Amino acid sequence: MPRAIERGEEMSCEAIQIFNQSPRMWRPTRYSERDFTAFREAQKQSRVQVVAIHMIYLINPAAKDREMRKKSLDSLAHALRVGDEIGAMGVVVHPGALKDDTRANAKKRSVKLIKEALARSDRCPIIYENTAGSPQLLGRDFDETAELIDKTGGPKRLGLCVDSCHLYATGYDIATPEGMKEMVDEIEAKVGIKQLKLLHVNDATDPLGSNRDRHAPIGKGTIGRKGLRAFLGEPRIQGVPAVLEGPGIAGRSPDRRSVQLVRHLWREATRKK
Repeated sequence: MPRAIERGEEMSCEAIQIFNQSPRMWRPTRYSERDFTAFREAQKQSRVQVVAIHMIYLINPAAKDREMRKKSLDSLAHALRVGDEIGAMGVVVHPGALKDDTRANAKKRSVKLIKEALARSDRCPIIYENTAGSPQLLGRDFDETAELIDKTGGPKRLGLCVDSCHLYATGYDIATPEGMKEMVDEIEAKVGIKQLKLLHVNDATDPLGSNRDRHAPIGKGTIGRKGLRAFLGEPRIQGVPAVLEGPGIAGRSPDRRSVQLVRHLWREATRKK
């Protein structure tokens, strides 16, 4: 685990996001107290102030299938317990997909599973990420996210993560200051700005409103540098931790140049005129 902190240090990061296990496998990584202690000590000696955990890709909290629900619950509870031990700010969760059922039923199942996962851990929060892509996905708008937060237990251990690519794909014009203001106004009115805990800074391959969740190399997509400056420059989100998921400038995983570009765009966006 300390290697994650080392990688953050190599890229001069103050915030990082990790997977607590292989994101495409159900088998959890069994950490020891020694692993957790090493991680906490490495973070103390680094510039990394914030660590978020992202749930694995296989989880579907809204699933009907019993085996899928058990695996999803066990995996999410494990991530939360790891978060407890390393002092993570939260576990980023996609609320799930309907499959062949109604939206109302899917939401009930998602809420029930996530409440159980929270009950199996001590303090690490769940951070709902806004989604884009299939209309079967839960959490595509802030009305639904606010409902999920309220029904899962309220603001104490629940929060919101917004992804710039997902927002853009859903139809929020976060590539303009006016569009960002409207989007944050909506968060403030429906979810509460204090519940916004994390930003995913990602570019998009497809146009506004495409409903396609496909990331582009940072600064080279349809949001572009100008659009990312608008996203990062909204005054009310200053101080919210931001992480870059990628791909990076060269089309691979984020690297130091990618992180430096995002930092440069943020400085340009917030520079006083």
